[in-house]
Amino acid sequence: MTGTLALTRLALRRDRLTLPLWILVTGGLVAGGPGSLGGLYGTPAQRAELAASMTANGSLRALYGPVFDDSLGGLVAWRFGTFAAVLAAVMSLLTVVRHTREEEETGRQELLSAAAVGRRAPLAAALLTALAANTAVALLVTAGLAAQGAAGALALGLAIGATGLVFAALAAVVAQLTESARLAKGLTGGLLGLAFALRAAGDAGSPDGGSALTWLSPVGWAEQVRAFAGDRWWVLALPAAATGALLLAAYALHTRRDLGAGLLPGRPGPAAGRLGTAGALAWRLQRGTLLGWSLGFLLGGLVFGGLVEGAAELVGDNERAREIFERMGGQTALTDAFLATMTGLFGMVAALFAVGAVLRAHGEETSGRAEPLLAAPVGRPRWAAGHLAVAFAGPVLILLLSGAGLALSYGHEPGRVVGASLAQLPAVWTLAGLAVLLWGAAPRAASAAWGVTGLCLALGWIGPALNLPRAVLDLSPFAHLPKLPGQALTWAPLLLLTALAAALTAAGLAGLRRRDLAG
Repeated sequence: MTGTLALTRLALRRDRLTLPLWILVTGGLVAGGPGSLGGLYGTPAQRAELAASMTANGSLRALYGPVFDDSLGGLVAWRFGTFAAVLAAVMSLLTVVRHTREEEETGRQELLSAAAVGRRAPLAAALLTALAANTAVALLVTAGLAAQGAAGALALGLAIGATGLVFAALAAVVAQLTESARLAKGLTGGLLGLAFALRAAGDAGSPDGGSALTWLSPVGWAEQVRAFAGDRWWVLALPAAATGALLLAAYALHTRRDLGAGLLPGRPGPAAGRLGTAGALAWRLQRGTLLGWSLGFLLGGLVFGGLVEGAAELVGDNERAREIFERMGGQTALTDAFLATMTGLFGMVAALFAVGAVLRAHGEETSGRAEPLLAAPVGRPRWAAGHLAVAFAGPVLILLLSGAGLALSYGHEPGRVVGASLAQLPAVWTLAGLAVLLWGAAPRAASAAWGVTGLCLALGWIGPALNLPRAVLDLSPFAHLPKLPGQALTWAPLLLLTALAAALTAAGLAGLRRRDLAG
């Protein structure tokens, strides 16, 4: 373990911007819950009516879980607890993979290991970094909800933090198996998606949350703590035991492999099929990611389409809730506003795929894999075009599938629903174009594209609920799109955003041609 504390300080320094952002978003989401829900459901009668209607709706139980208590703290735990646990899990798995497998893949770990650093120190440092981040989230949640009941606030904070630690330990195990950081993130993220699906399936079929499927899911364990509804402290033993077992497995596997290697061997070359162009190589590198996103968006559309009919139950006679949906989805009928809200959220999430596809090219450059290609008769624009084709055409496919899923599950007006989904593309392309500009002109700042995209997602997701000023919401390109279906289709903002995306992309490619390769 020699050098563990030094490596932990290094990891915290490298994540001094991203980790505080994750902590503030995850903890702040829950800590701000009493203010938003208190304004929506200010009386005990309103909260009791909401709890009864939500518990009776299987689709909404699948999304949020059952309501165990109609107090304000109980409603915050119901509305935000599951999503905060998922965010903590994502934060943790990205942190652990970044400071273990990614360090080995880039060669930085070999350089550090040449100093007085013990073999187990890098993994321990990554896990300590994740522990510090989840502790901060738990403390922020506890402090933010203390006014609703100190015991319930602490229970919810520990439940969210414990979920993050389970997936930190799971990421540590997966990082020993694969040779690729990208694959490690994908596998751990897939297991997180499976855990969420188990919890959703269990809650959909069980109004009291007692389904065996829910108990099989680490995300479901956070729900079963039942913060503000009896505070079942003993449930916290489940994530504690799972974390301990996974850590033992991670260290046992770690001692059985070489630095930079994975226990699961990579596929030997040459690759099957033709790779005659740079575009074909980009497609080969990104097709698995596109397939995963496509399936996720299709399933998401099917799930959210089934919630459309329950939108009226969710809002009821609450004018404040109706105003929030109208701010997110337009001044239209409630069903159209709900559909516009869902298509807008799918569009904002699709922007994450587009930015990731652009930055995959940046990763190929910094890892040194692009240089041998560019030494051949392949120009930089031609090489970049393959990745950009995936970044700009991929969102068309995944938004088409999400719209098809929404329309199929909703069962009405498929053309309007699919069209509303595709109307998000100009805003998605704008953020992708910004990522191209940062990569091409300022490669050191390329990762800032994630921050801008995350800000747009936060503005669109929680901005209307926080009643932010219009000028702040307009910082996101999605705020300028017509709220379809329901509103009239206006082409001007769609064309302007598309032109802006083209200009940003062109400027980024021009910068790429004029600078040295990053290494």
